[in-house]
Amino acid sequence: MSTEEPNEPVRTVLSSKFSGGPHGLGDPNDKFLRKVEKDILIPKKMRDIARVEKCFEEVEQFTECCKVNNLLMVVKCRNQNSALKECLTKWYNDEEFKERCKKLYLEERSDYRSTGIAKNPRQNRIGSNM
Repeated sequence: MSTEEPNEPVRTVLSSKFSGGPHGLGDPNDKFLRKVEKDILIPKKMRDIARVEKCFEEVEQFTECCKVNNLLMVVKCRNQNSALKECLTKWYNDEEFKERCKKLYLEERSDYRSTGIAKNPRQNRIGSNM
């Protein structure tokens, strides 16, 4: 049996900043970035975009080397791994690229907060407040 009053208001854990908006997912126009977004989510977006757009050739060479060498890949693919790391590091340190990824992240977050539909299915889980 519950000891709560039936008409007692429900308290929200998140501030209205993160729980407002049309779907309770936050204000779509808010451009404030939380620490986890700055330190984890935007660098992840940078890594994903760099691998596909900027360092495609290095990723392919490293992947092929790993397929061919199986367990010996740690020793045999050092050059390809170094080239891939060098390429990714170059783009991680590029301020224009960083700003582009941040802008893209904010656009995706705004779309999610406006529609409640995530482009990435992993984001569309209960409790997510992208």
